[in-house]
Amino acid sequence: MGRLWIPVIFLLLSSLQSLLLLAATEGKFFVIDHSEEPTDSLLFEYGDVRKPTPTKGLLYPRESETREVRSLDGMWQLVRSDPSDPLQGIRDKWFMDALRKTGREIISMPVPASYNDITTDSLRDHVGTVWYERNFFAPRSWKTTQRTWLRFSSVHYSAVVWINGKNATSHSIGHLPFESEISGLLTFGGNNRITVMCDNRLSNRTIPQGSVYNAATDNGYVPVQSYTFDFFNYAGIHRSVHLYTTPLLHISDLEVSTQLTNEGLGRIDYRVWLDGSKEGLHIQPSHLLVQLKDKDGHVAAQQINKAVYHGTLLVPNANPWWPYLMHSDPGYLYNLQFELFVASNEEESEALQDTYRLPVGIRSLSWSNDSLLLNGKPLYLRGFGRHEDSDIRGKGLDNALLARDFNLLKWIGANAYRTSHYPYSEESMQFADQHGIMIIDECPAVNIDIFEPQLLEHHMSSLEQLIHRDRNHPSVIAWSVANEPRSNKQGALKYFQSLVNYTRGIAHGRPLTAAINANSSTCHLAQFLDIVGFNRYNSWYQNAGRTDMIINLLTTEAQSWRNKFGKPVIQFEYGGDTMEGMHSLPAFIWSEEYQVELFSRHFKAFDELRGRGWFIGEFVWNFADFRTAQTITRVGGNKKGVFTRNRQPKEVAYILRQRYFALAKELDMSELPEDLTVYISKHIHNEL
Repeated sequence: MGRLWIPVIFLLLSSLQSLLLLAATEGKFFVIDHSEEPTDSLLFEYGDVRKPTPTKGLLYPRESETREVRSLDGMWQLVRSDPSDPLQGIRDKWFMDALRKTGREIISMPVPASYNDITTDSLRDHVGTVWYERNFFAPRSWKTTQRTWLRFSSVHYSAVVWINGKNATSHSIGHLPFESEISGLLTFGGNNRITVMCDNRLSNRTIPQGSVYNAATDNGYVPVQSYTFDFFNYAGIHRSVHLYTTPLLHISDLEVSTQLTNEGLGRIDYRVWLDGSKEGLHIQPSHLLVQLKDKDGHVAAQQINKAVYHGTLLVPNANPWWPYLMHSDPGYLYNLQFELFVASNEEESEALQDTYRLPVGIRSLSWSNDSLLLNGKPLYLRGFGRHEDSDIRGKGLDNALLARDFNLLKWIGANAYRTSHYPYSEESMQFADQHGIMIIDECPAVNIDIFEPQLLEHHMSSLEQLIHRDRNHPSVIAWSVANEPRSNKQGALKYFQSLVNYTRGIAHGRPLTAAINANSSTCHLAQFLDIVGFNRYNSWYQNAGRTDMIINLLTTEAQSWRNKFGKPVIQFEYGGDTMEGMHSLPAFIWSEEYQVELFSRHFKAFDELRGRGWFIGEFVWNFADFRTAQTITRVGGNKKGVFTRNRQPKEVAYILRQRYFALAKELDMSELPEDLTVYISKHIHNEL
């Protein structure tokens, strides 16, 4: 009888802890509702759901004549909370002093990184909260004429932040940035302490969803996190942490959109937001100088605005932004420079107040019921689903790994990928802009289920934050609103109608899509999208071992999506697990030969579909092997990668490379790499 009461007591304690957290923080912090009592979505009208408050600011930290940027990356201190009492640190106010005074074990923890794979103990599977801490100095020069900001690029899943024991900010939904001005919390010219509580728990109302239950172990009951998505729920401070300064009156946000005419005239529409909200601030802007500079630093267009903070630049003979292998100079970026001037104390003079520079690619994007067009040319997308995942660092940002990934993308001839199943780092978006790799930008809504208003609010918020962050990137060609949602369920209809209607209003000139694993006859989502994307694992999850059961099934299904919805169609996922070095002749599942054969049959189906005029893309699952939760169907993780987890090619990578470059030559007259094929004999070489 006593054992039955333990889970009930835990739930009661969790509810009490949430109340204590709210009381301790005066309601300032976001608290995840970990109750697992779903509400019947059909009882609600989704039109009454609260729309997200539009995101403000969050420009990527860039140094300029008027701004300083300082990284807080490095080794932090970490303590873990007791899994049975995740909010003890709130009650005991661990944020008021150094974490070493809690008496708990101090772990040196790198930032950025997931904390799961750093140690050699049970931290990997910890459920609940961990606490980070580090010290830093703030220069005295920042005190009077500057505003100081603290910016996190990503903490998964939710975070509460203190500076010197005082609340600084909080945020939920991993993979997205958040920031706060901390000028009033700092000791300038002295030591400062930053404390972060990170909570990795997922519930029915988080994006993505999950649930926490109590499991009996040899040492008593412990909380266990469950989820249906097929990748590991890495947690921690995943991306860089920055301090940066701005002038008291500064440029706080920018929005740009571009167009390119057939005559080569580029157009850039821009909007600027200023922040002068400091109390007692009486600085008056005089004018805004906007200059567009090409790669050589030459001014291609400029404009002076007085008391107006939006405008249009016209660029004759513009250098367009083109995707990789569609032009000899892909990924061309201009530098859009904004300089804010204010009236000076000297008579009739003006002083530079703030400068911010934004890389901009000039391109047009449009779509129809048959195609997606960039600069007026129909696109055929060839690429991958991916993951931010690697040994030791988990989902932590690693610039060396990022550079390697983009070199592999270009080596294999891909021109696109989907940020499955969450927003990727801002640095990866910048890499995509620079290299001409197109992005299907996806929010963290993977496998969502139990549709209800609070989930919809968080789902809308995740899309709003994603679009606000990435709206100025030329590489982003579509927004994906979900991956494999349970869109065949009755509650999905009104849910997705509301979600897509909201998202379309903020889509910033991009089409909407999703990666769907329902079938065309039961899906309640596809009807609202601009591009229909589907995931299907022929000869793997169904008809395993039968590569002779791919072409007809795939072409028939793709045609069914087209017939029902009359939209362009993409296959966002196909593939099969492959153990590196496993060989079998004849081909057998899990062998490298089987992966090659499976891909080859898909290629034939894709070519047949391309000829029908509305099939616009093929995406492999996955770019590289990645870690998943422990399960008997995953040997060390998901092995569907074309590359291993340490980014070395499997046999299929060479076949896929030939496929992608052949498409580039056929569609865009791209030159083939000299090493695409190896020399075998004079006769064969001449024929190739």
